[in-house]
Amino acid sequence: MKFYTSIPKKLKPFYQQELAAYYSAYHLHDLNKAWNHLERAHIIGQKYPIPHSFVHWKMLQFGFKIKSRKEILGQIPRLFFGGVKSFVGTIPIGNPGGANVPPLKPFPLDDDLQEIFLKSGVV
Repeated sequence: MKFYTSIPKKLKPFYQQELAAYYSAYHLHDLNKAWNHLERAHIIGQKYPIPHSFVHWKMLQFGFKIKSRKEILGQIPRLFFGGVKSFVGTIPIGNPGGANVPPLKPFPLDDDLQEIFLKSGVV
């Protein structure tokens, strides 16, 4: 069993770019675009406990922003258990992390995300 602790240096800039794009879209009130960037940050960082948990924290805050009871209630267990699942390496690859999808269901990676993982030497 492989224990994951921190996001690799080659992958971290892609994660940070998605978070920066999230903040930018959020402040411009483009909530659909902001959410999309959170989902992408989740996919990139989900193997690593702190980045994974941080994205779920931002998703929980987003749920409050849009007054979505489903998102708020869906993010609470993800926030508590997501980092643990990351640490022990049992995450569903490609899962976007929102309450609108099953928390343990893997999803196919978009081509550009697959390329990010390949460039970073993670896949």
